Amino acid sequence: MDGRGKAGDRRVGVNPAHEYAFPHPLAGRSQFGCAVLRCAAMRLLVLLLILFTASARAGDGPLMSAHMMLPVVISGNKVSLESFVVRPDRPGKFPLVVITHGMPHGSGEEFFTAILNRSPVDYNKAAVAFAQRGYAVVSIMRRGYGRSGGGFSESLRPACDYLPAVRAASDDIIAAVASLRNEPWVDAEHVVLLGHSVGGLTAMAVAGQNVPGVVGAVNFDGGRNSSSAPNQPCSPDHLVDTVAALGRTARIPMLWLYAENDQFYGPDLARRMFAAYSAGGAPAQLQMLPPFEPNGHNTVVLALADTWFPSVDPFLEKLGLPTRTVIGAPLFAELPIPPGAVATCQAAFADYLANPDDAKAFAMSAGGHCGTGFGRTVLEAREPALMKCKINSRGEDCRLYAVGQKLAGD
Repeated sequence: MDGRGKAGDRRVGVNPAHEYAFPHPLAGRSQFGCAVLRCAAMRLLVLLLILFTASARAGDGPLMSAHMMLPVVISGNKVSLESFVVRPDRPGKFPLVVITHGMPHGSGEEFFTAILNRSPVDYNKAAVAFAQRGYAVVSIMRRGYGRSGGGFSESLRPACDYLPAVRAASDDIIAAVASLRNEPWVDAEHVVLLGHSVGGLTAMAVAGQNVPGVVGAVNFDGGRNSSSAPNQPCSPDHLVDTVAALGRTARIPMLWLYAENDQFYGPDLARRMFAAYSAGGAPAQLQMLPPFEPNGHNTVVLALADTWFPSVDPFLEKLGLPTRTVIGAPLFAELPIPPGAVATCQAAFADYLANPDDAKAFAMSAGGHCGTGFGRTVLEAREPALMKCKINSRGEDCRLYAVGQKLAGD
């Protein structure tokens, strides 16, 4: 579980790398009887437009980002997984980092609403930090989350039976790795997994299957918890037993990072799980991170990457992977700080610029207050930005200051 509750409304657009990631208005026209040459010309026009869009986006800065619906095959079924890519904006093959997410609390309609609202951009701080070091990073939404197809596959049946659920989740990541290794910008023999919360447990399951190309994994506060009470997983002993089972076959090196004030999997439980995982011969190391905010469980999501990357660097170095920052700030756009912005809005705008998603907007009031909005598209992001600005300014008139990577009106 992760402790964020309902996710924000950061959503996605169309992936330029896959022509029909979402149904295109021209897709399928041939079934209505148009001439073959005419249909071919229409498809060529669509492809040229997509390539033009991708080319224009690629020139925006030293890093490029893109939404994509990743085609995978799971248990013989073709499924598309919603994903977000951040990588250096230059030709070549890059070591790949695959990020997999946690799970919200709740049950019933509330739970399913929450997982549908999840976005792969939630892990943008970690994604950007790796990309700055020369990695291609892909954050994956497992089946049933966000816009991913296939339906939710990670239910506990019976309660506290973690192993079948985590193996189902691992199927998604194994399929994603297999698909991504075919991308022309991926170094297929140097793949690293990064899992958070339930995603950390998922990374253990993937490591236990010794997937081709995967050379290491990082587990941030991994576990599973069906209770909302701090430090009370559904069954701590069963969770430890599950981790032990995953570790018996794992031979991929793994770094475990747990915050000292993780309110779901505290230091004592983290050490029990680690001992059980490594007892079977799994090559792993555990490091406790300093406390972060009231609940350190979401350190990898909310904290600046500089606070935890020094713990990851030695692990990557032992794997022979890059650790030096080769792409510095500014990452995506150089825009001036809004004139008259109060201190909190100056900081908020810095976060806005560092967020690689284009579907965003930033609004300012005459008094220097602000609001940030995200959406499936830029148009969807504008309204929440203006609304939050109006709330934060207590009713002042607000105007859009930036949209996507540009100033409003440019």
